[in-house]
Amino acid sequence: MANNIGLNAPQPKEACSDVNCPFHGTLSVRGQVITGKVVSDRMMGTVVVERQYLHYVRKYKRYEKRSSKLHAHNSPCIQAKVGDTVRIAECRPLSKTTTFVVVEVQAS
Repeated sequence: MANNIGLNAPQPKEACSDVNCPFHGTLSVRGQVITGKVVSDRMMGTVVVERQYLHYVRKYKRYEKRSSKLHAHNSPCIQAKVGDTVRIAECRPLSKTTTFVVVEVQAS
């Protein structure tokens, strides 16, 4: 049985025994929810998600494109791959750089 994490995210079809899974473990999500694209899945249990946003430059009265990369825990029941558009949610720090967890894969 999967936990209700409080977001409108579909429950994964597979079950897992990961403690840091928001659906099948004890990890709670809170704070920011961000959409981005997976650019790397080479770490064990972690993916790198790149998000792009616009930043306003007052001097020129224009916007510039910016991007940032975030590390997110990838549960075995979700299995996000490179190129997937994913939704990640903030959680407690899982390691030095990982403070987000993958909640759903929106598009492959």
